[in-house]
Amino acid sequence: MHTIQRQISRALAAGTLSLALLSAGGAGALAAEAKPKPSPSPSAMASITIKASATSVHAGGSVTFSGKTQGLKTGWPLVLQHQKGGKWIPLKATTKTKSGNTYSLTAKLNTVGNEHLRVSAVGKKVYSPAVTVNVS
Repeated sequence: MHTIQRQISRALAAGTLSLALLSAGGAGALAAEAKPKPSPSPSAMASITIKASATSVHAGGSVTFSGKTQGLKTGWPLVLQHQKGGKWIPLKATTKTKSGNTYSLTAKLNTVGNEHLRVSAVGKKVYSPAVTVNVS
């Protein structure tokens, strides 16, 4: 009789453990379904457009860059960057977003060759597409 009690105890323990595992798995599935989707970060929703006043200039000539922003507050600082050695380097040309989400900045380009330029929102990972200006 001692053996039968042991077998019954083992069967009950195994059944309880199985039930607990199934319940936990079901609860885990419900918890996974109940998780809210993360909202996109503000910088993922922000954007900058760019237009250059000229596609070619003589060395030392000025080009005005203008465009619109979306998702950036009025007064947000922007900086012009150029690509050098595969890295984006900020230039001294800066501005702030205006009401109506527009901006405009002028830069003097001295380096002869094709300059790849973009506008960046300071402190955010938000960039305009690159534009190319040929400096001769």
